[in-house]
Amino acid sequence: RVLQDCGADCAKFQKSELEHKFNKKALERPYLSKHSWGKTYGEHKRHLEFSHDQYRELQKYAEEVGIFFTASGMDEMAVEFLHELDVPFFKVGSGDTNNFPYLEKTAKKGRPMVISSGMQSMDTMHQVYQIVKPLNPNFCFLQCTSAYPLQPEDVNLRVISAYQSAFPDIPIGYSGHETGIAISVAAVALGAKVVERHVTLDKTWKGSDHQASLEPNELAELVKAIRTVEKAMGSPVKQLLPCEMACNEKLGKSVVAKVAIPEGAVLTLDMLTVKVGEPKGFPPEAIFDLVGQKVKTNIEEDETITEQAVENHVKKVKC
Repeated sequence: RVLQDCGADCAKFQKSELEHKFNKKALERPYLSKHSWGKTYGEHKRHLEFSHDQYRELQKYAEEVGIFFTASGMDEMAVEFLHELDVPFFKVGSGDTNNFPYLEKTAKKGRPMVISSGMQSMDTMHQVYQIVKPLNPNFCFLQCTSAYPLQPEDVNLRVISAYQSAFPDIPIGYSGHETGIAISVAAVALGAKVVERHVTLDKTWKGSDHQASLEPNELAELVKAIRTVEKAMGSPVKQLLPCEMACNEKLGKSVVAKVAIPEGAVLTLDMLTVKVGEPKGFPPEAIFDLVGQKVKTNIEEDETITEQAVENHVKKVKC
C-alpha cells in the first residue's frame, strides 16, 4: 500500500529457495554480524525468508491495492515458484546475471525479464544478451553497482549510455543503492526506462540494506521528480514554442536604424543595430540579409526597420 501511495508501479521482493541458492557449508557458516538474525547464515536467512503462502498473500494484497507484484528469483527453483505465481516479469538479480544456465531456463519461460548488471563486465553483458535475445526478446538491462550504500563515485551513470549504444534494441534502466534521489533522477534524464530502488519503512532498522534504501517520503519525492523529468525530456526539435511567444513579444529584439537613413539608400552594416524595438521589425538574424538592400522611405535614427521600408523584400518563413 505504501508503495502504491507513493506512485510506484511495482512492488518487488526477493525470493530464494535457500537449499538451491546456497550450498550446505554456506548455510552452516557462523554469522556473527550485528545484522544477524541467527547463529549461522542459514538460520539468519530462514528467519527472513517469506514462505510460499506468504508470497501468495502478498500477491493477493498487491492486486487489491492495484500495484504490480513480482520478485527477484534468486535461484532456479525460486524462478519456478514465481512462474507458478504468474508474475508480470522476472527480475534477475546481479548475482545471477553471469549464471548462464539460470538465464537460459528463465528466458525460456517467456516472461519479460529485468536483468541487473552489478559485479559484471561489458563482455559478460554481451554474452548475456546473446543468450537471452534468441530465447526471449522482452528484456532490459539495468546499470547497477553492488555496494550498500553506494557512493556517488562508484555509480557510473555513463554505463547507461554505453548500454544504449551497445544494445539499441532493448530498454536500459538503473538499479540504485545510493542514498537520496538525485542520482536516480539523473539516470532518468540519461534515458533510463526502468528505475529500481530498495524501500524501507525505517533506515535505522537492523539489516545492511536499510541504510541503502528510501523511506516512503523519499520514494514519493523520487516518483514525482521522475514524472517531472519524463515530461521535461520533451522533443529533440528546437523551435520557437507557443509558451515563448509572450517573452518574444516583450523582449525579442529587432533590427533598428543606427543612423538616419534617407529614401533610396543602400543599407550597410554600420547603418544598423539591434534593440528591443517598437513596433517589431526584422529579427536580429536577418541583419546580414538586409545589407545591400535599398530602402523605399526615409527611416529615422533609432527607428525599427520594417518590411514595408525595404524594397523588393521577400519575407523568409521560419520553419
